[in-house]
Amino acid sequence: MNLQSKFVRMGLLTVAIVLAGFTVSKAQDSEYSFKVVNKSNLRIVKILVAESGQKYKPFDIGAGIGAGKTVTLVWSSSTDSESCTQWVKAVFADKSESEPAKFDFCEEDLVLEFTE
Repeated sequence: MNLQSKFVRMGLLTVAIVLAGFTVSKAQDSEYSFKVVNKSNLRIVKILVAESGQKYKPFDIGAGIGAGKTVTLVWSSSTDSESCTQWVKAVFADKSESEPAKFDFCEEDLVLEFTE
């Protein structure tokens, strides 16, 4: 392999790495994330979400959100076709539910606070 071929390959590799980095950061920028603050004394075991007039569906929060804790959640890309405006309510460890509230999930720095 001559010196010119090495430079061409290095240049192509550099371009590929830069483009790959752009793709990854662009995907991360397009995620819709929001914070959930549990201001109650009970663990949140479910968050239920619905478009206006639709049936509530569970939002994956893993093992739940402890009392007094704040977590950042990210929408699944499978919801990209849904409206930004959603109704949300929390289900607590004692099976009680918060009042439903309407939020715009396209809003930057969105914070949802739940109390009992």
